[in-house]
Amino acid sequence: MKRFYKNAAAEPGDGGWRVALDGRAVKTQGGRALILPTQLLAEALAQEWANQGEVIDPTAFLFRDMADYAIDVIALDPAAAIAEMLPYADTDTLCYRADPEDALHRRQEEVWEPLLLAAEHRLDVPYVRTTGVIHQPQAPRTLERIQAVLMTQDVFTLAAVKTMASLAASMVLALSALEPGADVDVLWDAAELEEDWQAELWGRDAEAETRRTRRRAAFAAAARFAELIRS
Repeated sequence: MKRFYKNAAAEPGDGGWRVALDGRAVKTQGGRALILPTQLLAEALAQEWANQGEVIDPTAFLFRDMADYAIDVIALDPAAAIAEMLPYADTDTLCYRADPEDALHRRQEEVWEPLLLAAEHRLDVPYVRTTGVIHQPQAPRTLERIQAVLMTQDVFTLAAVKTMASLAASMVLALSALEPGADVDVLWDAAELEEDWQAELWGRDAEAETRRTRRRAAFAAAARFAELIRS
């Protein structure tokens, strides 16, 4: 699609903030009013539109996609959306370790264990660690606690959490990214630990590096999206 507007701007409206293209308010992909909770978030979405060239690149709307998902999907049934996120807590990648005699296990202990311990302390719940990839269920009270935490979040933050959890295959990393002062690069490196380990052993290829760069950018964008809601 060719660019059909000259200017993109954030402006107040309908009890929040919206994005306007040449003065016309943008709607969600589902046709709903795109009302954002903060000026900074609206400005970030407007910048995505402003950054487009003569031909619109739909893959460059990371913030818009999360905002649309929050309004078009999560807001319609937050409880159902949260239920869809809980498997990322029950199968959190940080809980699945290599065999203790494997060098990878030592790397996982060094990188993952501090993050998991911090989450246990922050949430006041235990996490079950296991060896291998066979599913080991987490304790019901752990999942109930995470569900309760998610229920306190607004729909926009939930959209960011869903994005981060799915990219990292980890609810621990997604919720950690919401903490003040969180180092998003450290969190994403933890998510990519096993892939990086394999690359160290066997080398990297261009396709994998492109995918890695794209996924890192999406994780960072989701963390920034959540930060702009709290600002």
